[in-house]
Amino acid sequence: MTRIGLIGGTGTLALAADFPDSGVTVSTPYGDTSSPLLQWQTDTAEICFVARHGFDSSIPPHRVNYRANVWAMQEQQVEYLLGINAVGGIAVWAEPARLVCPLQLIDYSWGRVHTYADGQSGPLQHVDFTAPFDAAVRERVLGVAAQVGLDCHPAGVYAVTQGPRLETAAEIDRLERDGCDIVGMTAMPEAGLARELGLAYAICAVVVNQAAGRGGAGQGIHEEIQASIERGMEQVRRLVSAL
Repeated sequence: MTRIGLIGGTGTLALAADFPDSGVTVSTPYGDTSSPLLQWQTDTAEICFVARHGFDSSIPPHRVNYRANVWAMQEQQVEYLLGINAVGGIAVWAEPARLVCPLQLIDYSWGRVHTYADGQSGPLQHVDFTAPFDAAVRERVLGVAAQVGLDCHPAGVYAVTQGPRLETAAEIDRLERDGCDIVGMTAMPEAGLARELGLAYAICAVVVNQAAGRGGAGQGIHEEIQASIERGMEQVRRLVSAL
């Protein structure tokens, strides 16, 4: 039976809403995970789920214990690890509620504990990060999305900003010039840590708003995000079920 790891961000607690189990607190050499580990089983898979921002969504992106979350997934011996991330859309095609399986990323975050190579955990290793997301996991996600009729964009560059504030219009213009298509706050160091541990990792991002300077007048940003999360997470639920 396939064992799948999920690290979910904003809005993803809905994925576990049908499972009343309160989970098990997991302690690692790097501290406790952001939330208790939830586990449930379908006909063909076992799911291990951690809420990246905690069950109460109180942990900001720069304070997430990424090392503990990823380490716990390794201990659970997941076959692959999927990050669910809420992002803003920069590219024209990155419309609210659309799913994106990014191909590349650029890391603009700073000051985060971003590696297991702390000088105390064994020999220094320089991991190859040319392709930050596992090709086989991406292929699986995109294939399953197509099978169940989900519109999941098969490429794109994810800009990782520090947060928790959203970006200025000028910052988004800069990211666009750099070649970024979507912007979020949590792909790194999560992706890098997964690579250090040899975990097959990819992201299914949910576009929840148009990035600063890209949207029209009218609906407020928070209302747009909430509406898009509800629509996008229903698609994620279908994707995870199909996986």
